[in-house]
Amino acid sequence: MSTVFDDARPDAVPPAVVKAADLLAEATRTRATCPPVRTLFDDGGDLETAYAVQQLNVRRGLDAGRRIVGRKIGLTSVAVQRQLGVDQPDFGALFADMAVPDGAEVTAGQLLQPKVEAEIAFVLGRDLPDRASTVVDLLRAVDFALPALEIVDSRVRNWDISLVDTVADNASCGLYVLGGTPVPLTRVDVRAAMMTMTRSGVIASEGTGADCLGSPLNAAVWLASALAERGDPLRAGDLVLTGALGPMTPAAPGDEFEAHISELGSVRVRFAPEGAQR
Repeated sequence: MSTVFDDARPDAVPPAVVKAADLLAEATRTRATCPPVRTLFDDGGDLETAYAVQQLNVRRGLDAGRRIVGRKIGLTSVAVQRQLGVDQPDFGALFADMAVPDGAEVTAGQLLQPKVEAEIAFVLGRDLPDRASTVVDLLRAVDFALPALEIVDSRVRNWDISLVDTVADNASCGLYVLGGTPVPLTRVDVRAAMMTMTRSGVIASEGTGADCLGSPLNAAVWLASALAERGDPLRAGDLVLTGALGPMTPAAPGDEFEAHISELGSVRVRFAPEGAQR
């Protein structure tokens, strides 16, 4: 993942970028939310500064032995984009230790302010190195699709986020859950796919593939081009969470979530009850 600070000396990275990265890292370590990081920048920060903060903490994760397995796409809802005053999605890095097995339990206290959304995940069989990727490129590159639950989380107190805050905070990544039956794109129309997500047996969110930037394919094409432009393209084997198909739902201790996406199947996760041992 490239930024304007890639080739700079460590001491040349703006102090505010380091301070913002430190604030988010400390929130992760202590499991205590922090104020919005945008307040650390005189002008509230901009997109490239936010990605620089994100990259600094991603690099710290890699240095600590974590492994990147793909990317997530956020802000794929036009309504949310308008709310934040932006006209494009954002992205974050997915680490292997963010994966939760289908049907497993999220440990009590593991996350700060979790919310759950249902998505379509792609797993790539080919690299996507071009700066102007097309849907045809993507169709050739995707090995298979899976139903997914993304458990988003924010280190920023009360989800008081701007675009700068969420990008800096690794696009509000938390955890993710994948279904276990891979489906080739020749067997599913991801744009027309219908999604229903329940929370403890009650419908909490509904939507279709068209609610994700018109199609999850469009979202993945945007990501492929954006990452190639930054010199860090999607590669064979990468996982891509393409964005929410419907509204995200807050998660509380003891909740159980299940999403069904037509032609792709179901995926489930539960949250440990309050007071459960870690």
